[in-house]
Amino acid sequence: MADGHLIFVWKPSGYELREGDGDVPPVGAEVEQDGQMLRVTKIAPSPLPGDKRLCAYLAR
Repeated sequence: MADGHLIFVWKPSGYELREGDGDVPPVGAEVEQDGQMLRVTKIAPSPLPGDKRLCAYLAR
């Protein structure tokens, strides 16, 4: 299995894809990004072709 996970970070201009270390945070967890706390709203497969990691979607 691939190491780490991906994170879609909500920004006013749209989502930004980032890499995260360790296990993907669960839905409902709060995650700090760029000095603000965002909540995990969804866990989905990576949007990148051939990438086996999970992706956490973060929103306000």
